[in-house]
Amino acid sequence: MPTLFELLGAPPKRDQVITDACQVLDAEVADKGGLGGLAIKGAYGVIKGIKPGFVREVVDGLLNDFLRVLDPLYQEAVTKGVRAGAHLQGNSGRVADALLAVTDEKAARAQRAMVKSTYEKLRPTAKKQVEAAVPRLGAMLDRHTG
Repeated sequence: MPTLFELLGAPPKRDQVITDACQVLDAEVADKGGLGGLAIKGAYGVIKGIKPGFVREVVDGLLNDFLRVLDPLYQEAVTKGVRAGAHLQGNSGRVADALLAVTDEKAARAQRAMVKSTYEKLRPTAKKQVEAAVPRLGAMLDRHTG
């Protein structure tokens, strides 16, 4: 059974996944409301403003690790004969923990103080935000693996 990295980690599929992931991220941020949503939108604007294409670079830099940590869930879905997206939704807490373990490590090593401080401000509510994004993430995974 191929791994997620084998399926999605190399061109041309990789470029398609990165583009789709950036669109998912944009949609998730756009949907945020309230004071928390304002903070997320503001922080995302700061990150996007660092330089053109910065978000795409970050997604590209995280993709291998994200594919690695999501692969066990993907393999479980394949073994059970269910769509990966549905399996991810049923395990949104595990998905969030896995992805945040990656971003926590990357943020700790970030060279840009603005990136690090922005991440630290948003981290307390990150699990809830990532769990809310799992349906879109799962649908994206289904589009590229199905």
